[in-house]
Amino acid sequence: MGALLAVVVLIALLAVLGTWAWRVLQSPGQVQTPGAGPRALPPWDRARQERAIAAARWVTAHDEVDGVTRVLLRRTCTGLDGRPEVLEERVFETFPAQDPLWEARFTEAMSGARFRCRYLNNEEQQE
Repeated sequence: MGALLAVVVLIALLAVLGTWAWRVLQSPGQVQTPGAGPRALPPWDRARQERAIAAARWVTAHDEVDGVTRVLLRRTCTGLDGRPEVLEERVFETFPAQDPLWEARFTEAMSGARFRCRYLNNEEQQE
């Protein structure tokens, strides 16, 4: 009975190890030979990525860099890992982060950026 249990555990371990090795070898760009570039995506991932890029949308964003507030337009899609991926980023407007009228300028810039995103998304849908 003990020998049979040992054989079952060994087979299960080999199955788990084989599954892990298969996933590592199949995941693009994860494991690379030193000096080699990233591997090409498998056809199903490439097709999924092409569909995601075709469905990309413009969205607004903002950040602060070196004391300057930037209102941004970003063209994003869902990456293969399920997280948002920025394909393109444009600065819509900038102004000092310490500006006494920051709140008003920010509100106006974000409103303008949202309008511009709607325009860009509509333009891309018509193509």
